[in-house]
Amino acid sequence: MNRTDAGTLMTEIILEVFKLSGLLVLEGDQLTKELGLTSARWKVLGALAGAGRPMTVPDIARSMGQTRQAVQRLVNEMKEDGLLDTQTNPGHKRAKYQILTGKGKEYFDIMERKQIPWVNAVADGFDVKDLKNVSVILRKLTETLEP
Repeated sequence: MNRTDAGTLMTEIILEVFKLSGLLVLEGDQLTKELGLTSARWKVLGALAGAGRPMTVPDIARSMGQTRQAVQRLVNEMKEDGLLDTQTNPGHKRAKYQILTGKGKEYFDIMERKQIPWVNAVADGFDVKDLKNVSVILRKLTETLEP
C-alpha cells in the first residue's frame, strides 16, 4: 500500500512537529533555567494557571498530552520545591486536587513575562492569517488523535 498525497504531506508535517517539539523544549529549558525550572515543570504550571481551577494529576496529564505517571513525578518534585500544594477532592478520595502555591503563581507570572518578548520575536515576520491557519490545522490534528 502506498501513501496518498495527503498521507505523504501529513508524514512531513508530523516529522516537522517532532523536530519543532524538541527545539521548543530546548528553548523552554533556556527560558526557565534561571528559576531552576524545566519546560516540563513550566507546562504543569501553565496547565494549572490556564485552567483557573484545581486539577487532578490525570486532568493535568490529559491537558498536556502526557502520561499520568510522568506528570505525577513532576507534581511530586514540584510539591517538594514549594510550587504546588494538594487539596482534598470531594469527588474522589485518592485523586487529590493540585493547586499552585504563591511561589508557583509567582514563577508562572515570571515565565509569562519572559515568554511574551520571546514569542513576539519568534512570531515576527509571519503573516497572522498563516499563523491562524497553522493553529487551526494543529488543533484539528490534535483532536483527531486524542482518545
